[in-house]
Amino acid sequence: MARFHLVRIGVLGHIGRFRSPDATRFPRGARVIVRTARGLETGEIVAPPSFDSQAEPDGSIVRGMTVEDQLLAARLDKNRQAAYDACRRRLTELQLNVALLDVEHLFDGRTLIFYFLGPPRPEVEALTAELAEIYDSHAQIRSFADTLAHGCGPGCGTEDAPGGGCGSCTTGCAVAGACVTRAADSRARSRPGQ
Repeated sequence: MARFHLVRIGVLGHIGRFRSPDATRFPRGARVIVRTARGLETGEIVAPPSFDSQAEPDGSIVRGMTVEDQLLAARLDKNRQAAYDACRRRLTELQLNVALLDVEHLFDGRTLIFYFLGPPRPEVEALTAELAEIYDSHAQIRSFADTLAHGCGPGCGTEDAPGGGCGSCTTGCAVAGACVTRAADSRARSRPGQ
């Protein structure tokens, strides 16, 4: 029998069943990172885990949100309005009579979703592809997300890093704490028993 948390995800507030692979129990209201069919997303626990032998999971809970995750989520939210405004301007310029409902940028930094009212039209699909490229190059979200996940380069989080540490990476102090923590964790794992 599987145990699932109910988690609210996405700007439209979809609620799904998510399994915690390490059996961690998250309290109601906890912010988490989940893996869905769409990619990595942020979510909020709606209900503590319950058993359901019939249900298939909608995904898995990767972890509770860290301080670094919150930094990235804040940056995504900040730039979401810019993507919305850019799309509205282009719709007006192209004289497309289409209602834009909202824009969502998934936590992985690679997926930008535009929500429109009505059936998809080819000219709108072309517009959203154009905006996704423009928005990504302007906001540089992908590189920020990659830096949070993998660090800013060789020796990230140490004095051996190019330029003397994490202050030299393109995201500056925003990820320095994550890099230092990741390096310390890595050193601790490489010296078991000390």
